[in-house]
Amino acid sequence: MLYRHTVGDVMTEDVVTFRPDTPLPEVAALMDANDIVAAPVVDDDGAPVGVVSASDVLRHETGMPDPQGQDGDDERSWGKARARTAGALMSSPVFTARADWTIPRVARELRRRHVKQLPVVDDDGLLTGIVTRSDLLDVFIRSDAEIRDEVEQDVLGDILGLDEGAVAVEVRDGVVTLRGDVPEPRLVPVVVGLCQGIDGVAAVDARLAAVRAG
Repeated sequence: MLYRHTVGDVMTEDVVTFRPDTPLPEVAALMDANDIVAAPVVDDDGAPVGVVSASDVLRHETGMPDPQGQDGDDERSWGKARARTAGALMSSPVFTARADWTIPRVARELRRRHVKQLPVVDDDGLLTGIVTRSDLLDVFIRSDAEIRDEVEQDVLGDILGLDEGAVAVEVRDGVVTLRGDVPEPRLVPVVVGLCQGIDGVAAVDARLAAVRAG
């Protein structure tokens, strides 16, 4: 059967975290040392309670609510500029993902929340990893050969049970072109749908004919 990647496949499990009482100099130093733009703040149990971003740290370092000069009258922004701990600086509530989410689902959530990463939590709400936009991109950056093999072996062979060579598969820049015969007309949209569901496929060009066995 086709395998769809999930958040658990691509997330980073070794996550830099802060506690609400972590001093800001330590926050800035750890973010710089690990080259990260944001990190979750967790409570005593390990549940995320907020997120500290590089822009939050910059607000503190400049003593301004917004380095670009926006939101100058926002009291919450001024409060962040005066913060001394991760808890005072963090953004909250924190939006999270689950390890069993599909890649399209977490991609939609990142877009809807206008964030670049999401902490991943388990059934108890405890942090298990973090997933970023770049993690999702890695799933779709697959070679044409990998995609072709999955179409031929999983879709045409294992799922549909077509004879080897009945359908020729060509993949170029993620676009799958199918040429050949299938036993029934109803299989054409099935083949297309299955191929579209493969990670990394950009489009499907189905040049298939339905030929009933006589």
